[in-house]
Amino acid sequence: MDKLVIEGGVKLKGEVVISGSKNAVLPILAATLLTDEPCVIKNVPNLRDTNTMLKILRSLGKNVEFNKGIVTVSSTRHTSFIADYKLVSTMRASFCVLGPILAKLKKAKVSLPGGCIIGVRPVDLHLKGIKSLGADITIESGYVHAKASQLKGSQVYLGGVYGSSVLATDNVMMAATLAKGETIIESAACEPEVADLAEFLIKMGAKIKGHGTPIIEIEGVRQLHGAEHSIIPDRIEAGTLMVASLITKGDITIKNVFYQHLGAVVDKLEEAGASISKTDSSLRVRLKRKLKAINVTTLPYPGFPTDMQAQIMSLMSITPGISVITEKIYPDRFMHVAELNRMGAHIQREGPHAIVEGVKQLSGAPVMASDLRASASLVLAGLVARGRTSVSRIYHLERGYENMEKKLQVLGAKIWREKE
Repeated sequence: MDKLVIEGGVKLKGEVVISGSKNAVLPILAATLLTDEPCVIKNVPNLRDTNTMLKILRSLGKNVEFNKGIVTVSSTRHTSFIADYKLVSTMRASFCVLGPILAKLKKAKVSLPGGCIIGVRPVDLHLKGIKSLGADITIESGYVHAKASQLKGSQVYLGGVYGSSVLATDNVMMAATLAKGETIIESAACEPEVADLAEFLIKMGAKIKGHGTPIIEIEGVRQLHGAEHSIIPDRIEAGTLMVASLITKGDITIKNVFYQHLGAVVDKLEEAGASISKTDSSLRVRLKRKLKAINVTTLPYPGFPTDMQAQIMSLMSITPGISVITEKIYPDRFMHVAELNRMGAHIQREGPHAIVEGVKQLSGAPVMASDLRASASLVLAGLVARGRTSVSRIYHLERGYENMEKKLQVLGAKIWREKE
């Protein structure tokens, strides 16, 4: 098992290219289960999660090729309706195969999911939505069993305790494409990744309106065909590298980025002291003035993303003053607090709030990643810490960041891999 070792104190400078979105590519790959015809997906990031989804597709009977960022999916004679525990339990997003398997094969047996340990994330909204389309669902021995001779369009409300659910919206939207009649999803997730999935489904022949808004309308069709699609850039990777520029007092130009997907992040980083200039597909990020403490609350899109909470906390940990970071999506998503404190940060958790008192200097230390975004926050802290930081369990980082250490090396960071 590898770890990342970082010598802090280098101002990052240069250009870096953002990879395709992890959170967009996984449901889009699942959507290829809705057709027997070939599909070609471009700008696919080479991530642990991507490769897990490809293994799931193969286990379900698909032929899959992955070469230089392009995935080609085609059908075989054998098609399975069972998504196995060994694969699904490692990645929460794999649960979104439930909708397409059920819609295409009329039955599905999908393991309950796993993923990052960032608090309880039930699948009740997924099951509620699929049931609303007329499916009979039972849970037995850790598997969801679903069957329906014909899914039927319905009005589905997907609002939850902490807002709308991205994956539940994905799951229900995919199932509804082959349902009879019209489905209206209310309180749908508005994230760009949901809209990207909808665009792919439309290319496959689906009839969808309203994606990117809280109300999505789907008119079911008899069958879908193959299609070609390019994945949107990863807005969370872009946001992470924006923070990398600020935390090191650097000057980074981030290429292949959709500015319109980063509104809340840009707003908060500018409030903290960033100068962010944009062109058609790139952002230049540097410090405009001294860093300023800010308060941040995570919210569903277009609010500040929960997937950027840990990274902004690293930035605030070396910013003079007191910041309050409130987590309204996953209230237990604070596993990184203890590790940042090991590096000299002054962070105190109070329920869904983290109170951050900025310090002048972090100190390098051996730390351990607990989840995907926590691992990114520890790397960011290591970039600015005095001395050497080693980050263990970087398989979490590899789930969602393509070649992160190589991209940071290009920007001048002293970062490398070592065996544990």
